[in-house]
Amino acid sequence: MKIIIIEDEKASARKLQRMLSKMGLEVNTVLHAVNESISWLLKNPHPDLIFLDIQLNDGLSFEIFEEVKVDSAIIFTTAYDEYALKAFKLNSVDYLLKPIDQEELEQAFEKFKQKHEQHGTTHLPLAELKNILSQQQEKTYKRRFITKVGQHLKMFPVEAISCFYSENKGTYLQTMEGRNYLVDYTIESLEEGLDPDYFFKISRKYIVNIHAIKDMLSYTNSRVELKLKNFENHKVIVSRERVKDFKEWLAQ
Repeated sequence: MKIIIIEDEKASARKLQRMLSKMGLEVNTVLHAVNESISWLLKNPHPDLIFLDIQLNDGLSFEIFEEVKVDSAIIFTTAYDEYALKAFKLNSVDYLLKPIDQEELEQAFEKFKQKHEQHGTTHLPLAELKNILSQQQEKTYKRRFITKVGQHLKMFPVEAISCFYSENKGTYLQTMEGRNYLVDYTIESLEEGLDPDYFFKISRKYIVNIHAIKDMLSYTNSRVELKLKNFENHKVIVSRERVKDFKEWLAQ
């Protein structure tokens, strides 16, 4: 069986490869952009199965199908919200919601085998799905957070927040002034609601605001240590698998 992954986040692509490898499945090719994928599909025999990220750096992945008639089954990987996913369900299109779970991946693959090995090519309702997902491009991000301090509520605009971090099973926001407050979110749920132009998840424990970074230092095992404004008591490290994406984010 021939499998390819089309995913612009290289760390996510590597993780998916490892998960598929655990299932005894080999990924033949990994592609990272719309134009790169079009070029590859025009020059190579199409695979049996494509794991396809919806939003790539150079556009929606649906643009691939406008240029190439793809003779492959598709399993979408997506970080879109439930509104978009309902449309996928109604149109019987397979999808995996990021971060991808191993058990859900195995179930999707079993579904693929049952539906597609006998019936061949997936026929996608592209116009409808593209219209729905294009609306998601207008997504708005959180502009402020509310925290409870005793009997009082405090409001913080995102510009006043230097980072979010997890500690002792809780999640905290740290202000630019050096104060921290418990918030009712996980790091994973926060990532989806924050503007990626300003916030980046550097590890499982930290999401940082680009305007809070004072200095960056080389750290062991090819990692990067960050110095944040008024946050001296914490060692803030960019995890090794996030370093390349972090540097690309800084250079946008």
